[in-house]
Formats: sequence, C-alpha cells, structure tokens
Amino acid sequence: MRALVPEILDHLAPDDPRAIRSRRDLARINWVMRQSAIMAQALSDFPAPKLLADLGGGDGRFVLSVARRLAKRWPGVKVLILDQQNIVSTETRAGFAALGWDCDMLQGDIFQTLPQIAPDIVTVNLFLHHLDDAALARLLTLVAGRAKGFAACEPRRSAFALLASHLVFALGANDVTRHDAVASVRAGFRDGELSSLWPPAGAWRLGEQAAFPFTHVFKAHAL
Repeated sequence: MRALVPEILDHLAPDDPRAIRSRRDLARINWVMRQSAIMAQALSDFPAPKLLADLGGGDGRFVLSVARRLAKRWPGVKVLILDQQNIVSTETRAGFAALGWDCDMLQGDIFQTLPQIAPDIVTVNLFLHHLDDAALARLLTLVAGRAKGFAACEPRRSAFALLASHLVFALGANDVTRHDAVASVRAGFRDGELSSLWPPAGAWRLGEQAAFPFTHVFKAHAL
C-alpha cells in the first residue's frame, strides 16, 4: 500500500541552498534511474506533438534531456512546463532553442493551470507520487479531457527500489534528498494502480509496467 509522507524539497524556497543542492542531486538520480531514456522510449510510439505539457517539471532540465533524444523525430515542438515555481533558467531555454524547440513556463497550481491549455501530450516525471488517490483520479480525469496522450515515469514501489533509496548518500546526496528518496519510493506505484484511476469514459489504450532499474511507467494513448 502507498504511504504518503511530505517531502522536504516541496516546502523549501527555490533559492534555499538545500533546495538548489537537492535539485542537483535529483539530476544525478534521474541519470542513475535512466529516466530520460525510459521517458523517451515511452513516448516513441506517439505522433509528434505540437504542444507537450510537462507537469511538475521544475527547472526543465529533465524534459530537456528527453527532448535531446526525440528532437530528430519530433521537430519544432513547443514545451510548456507547469510548476508551482518559476525556476527554468536561461540556459535551459537556450538548450531547447538549440534543438529547434520552444520552451515556456506556466506557474501555479496544476489543477488551475492545466485547464488553461490543450496539449497534444502530457508528460510527468516523479510527480504523481506526491498525490493521494483522490487527487490522482482528479488529475488523470483532467488530463484525459485535455490531451491525446499521457506518459508518466514514477518511482517503482518495491523492496529493491526501497533499498536503493536508502543508499543515495553514496551519490553525495544531501539530507533533503536522502529523506525524499525514501519517501518517494514508499509513495510510488506498482501493478495496475494508475490504470485503475484512469477515467473509464472515452477510448484509450493503457499500459503500465516496471522499467529497470527503479521506475514505474504508465501510458495512455487516445484511440
């Protein structure tokens, strides 16, 4: 059963030194988890979007790493990062521009910002596990009503992943990341938990599976 515990990074100011350090830690953890490769693979059978919305995308570095894997097949995409904090750097925006992509940011609560747009595809990386099942069902219903495709890469809730989360100190992770890594796995997903929360209305092809080494992937493709 999922266990939700507040994560420290969510409650730190963007310019707090511990938050800055933890975001660097997360970039390393994403690399160890192969998150950008897994997300790019999850998106590989979707048609090229005009607008891709990344929910809870933070500083945008993750979705930029995914864009670098997809840019040759998906030219001229506009990425819109939805987050509570406006922390997308000039360098990250320039990275998208170098790929021929455009990047913008929409700041605010996800339940208020997502209804303002109509993306072709919505992506989520390590964000859904912050929400309880009621909020997840609400969000997934909102996504299904706005987009044609959805892909999420979340923590896999397993004994192996939990063990690994206790070892992030070996990557030089600070106290914030050490706490949040364990909390993330305990709040993560397995089996068909996300599929069970997807709204029954409409024609969708759903897929949900583990991805080595620590990731749980969920996809929804409108038919």
